Amino acid sequence: MDQLRAINYFIAVAEISSFTEAAKQFGVPASSLSRRIVDLEKSLEATLLLRTTRVVKLTEVGRDYYHQVKQLVEQLEATNRSVKTYHSEPVGKLRISTTVGFGEGVVLPLLEEFSQQYPKVILDVSLSDELAMFNRDDVDIAIRSGYAPNERVVAVKLMDNNFYPVASEGYLAHAGTPIHASELKQHAGLYYRTPDGPTPWLSYYDKQWHDVSGPAAVISNSGQWLINKAINGEGILMLPRWSVRQSVEAKQLVEIPLKQAVNVVQQMDLGVFLIYQKQRYAVPKVKMAVDFLIERIKQ
Repeated sequence: MDQLRAINYFIAVAEISSFTEAAKQFGVPASSLSRRIVDLEKSLEATLLLRTTRVVKLTEVGRDYYHQVKQLVEQLEATNRSVKTYHSEPVGKLRISTTVGFGEGVVLPLLEEFSQQYPKVILDVSLSDELAMFNRDDVDIAIRSGYAPNERVVAVKLMDNNFYPVASEGYLAHAGTPIHASELKQHAGLYYRTPDGPTPWLSYYDKQWHDVSGPAAVISNSGQWLINKAINGEGILMLPRWSVRQSVEAKQLVEIPLKQAVNVVQQMDLGVFLIYQKQRYAVPKVKMAVDFLIERIKQ
């Protein structure tokens, strides 16, 4: 017996008080609908309906059963609608993991706009410089700095993420402007702390890599605090260009034109990557967020 169908038949008869009219709703013969309900009563070992030639009424147990199964059927229908909606429009919780600096400076302001466009999506955003692993963490989208990951995921490069030395004009006027990368060793350093420790200052010259880090004045994983320290003239800071762009445009900081490039690793091709699992892209909330972030950030 298809119990759910029999329950739906029973609910219709209970509300209409007619086998014939209920059968019309479902497009089935009244005799077929009646047999289904009889089978339901036999399985429950209870009489749910009192049948006469003129009227159909609920028994006392039938009335209690009606109220309970009515709620269950409505809840099931709501659940079915929710599942169908999940795969047809952006809804539900969207889990995003992003680095602290890029998250605060770039991603969070954009997510305000995203929420206005897709109000049914509940944002669950984690800011951390720890590497997010899709096979370990419950994450839909991750934004990470460094190199393209080796995981079996889709990684879209959003922008370059090489580091550049900046300082205030006041600091350079007082301490002098370095020209050769080796001269950085004589300057106070404002260092960004990653999960692996403070970022060093590295430069390639004389056919080898050199650590040109100056003495540390401040170490922190707060990029904005370090920028404020640099603006106050407390030392030289190495951060990605996207991080210090506003301060440079406002002439609070200036980029130091060294003869040798300086970075925090022994490669110069760092990037910011948006990472997601290919199969998750079929889910509307993930697809919309991925497309939105890629388009807006690359602008």
